[in-house]
Amino acid sequence: MSAKLKLGFVGLGIMGAPMAGHLVKAGHEVFINTRSKVPQELASSSAIQCGSPSEVAEKADIILMMLPDTPDVEKVLFGDKGIAAGLSKGKVVVDMSSISPIATKEFAKKINALGCDYLDSPVSGGEVGAKNATLSIMVGGEEAVFDKVKPVFDLMGKNINLVGGNGDGQTAKVANQIIVALNIEAVAEALLFASKAGADPAKVRQALMGGFASSKILEVHGERMVKRTFDPGFRIELHQKDLNLALNSARALGVSLPNTATAQELFNSCSAHGGKAWDHSAMVKALEKLANFEIGQKA
Repeated sequence: MSAKLKLGFVGLGIMGAPMAGHLVKAGHEVFINTRSKVPQELASSSAIQCGSPSEVAEKADIILMMLPDTPDVEKVLFGDKGIAAGLSKGKVVVDMSSISPIATKEFAKKINALGCDYLDSPVSGGEVGAKNATLSIMVGGEEAVFDKVKPVFDLMGKNINLVGGNGDGQTAKVANQIIVALNIEAVAEALLFASKAGADPAKVRQALMGGFASSKILEVHGERMVKRTFDPGFRIELHQKDLNLALNSARALGVSLPNTATAQELFNSCSAHGGKAWDHSAMVKALEKLANFEIGQKA
């Protein structure tokens, strides 16, 4: 990108830190803020640390957020020394968190009332996608604003789509999380079944990778299940939050999501066994408890 932009980034966790890092490496002026300690890689870079979200908003023209949940976004936007307090007309606020579509529409209206633009731009791809700049980015907002921010998105992702108006990006992300959860559950059942039947789960997974059952979940999370590597990744508690958004929204819409509810109950079981911080592929552990058998165990 030729033009040097003034960019802000609030929220430097597992996902946010590498995403902000790509903006810095591209040569932009990046103003950062996070509630915890700034990661060393960013602290030693050209990124400029700010004392509050409002300071980031004062200095940057495009302000991005990557935060855990709806209340966090609301606080960073409208709380004491929040982004809204530092905005001036013509700036753009971009929320890349995964939060409530309904709340997003309200946040967008408030930011618009200040003479600024708003995009909801949740991502999929996890820590690996954030580090490799291969995230899928689902965007809700006006097309002209999307076009303006698209070069910034290009630095962090590969599959970037304007889905519709404000809130539609978040709706797409909720749909994504439904599919991912149900895929994890299907792969877990299949590999558990194969292992209990006496087959080598690693070889079964390899065989299935060449057929119609092949998926990214089978490839990446199937391997995690076989190798028992459940460090996140994407934490179960975050996927629980996303499925809560799905189930609450579905209830409001009068839509039944029976298998989404089942996947959530399996995550709840993992949490009850101390697994909130496990990778979401560890959903398999709940099924293993029900079967009294672990993948890879001798039948």
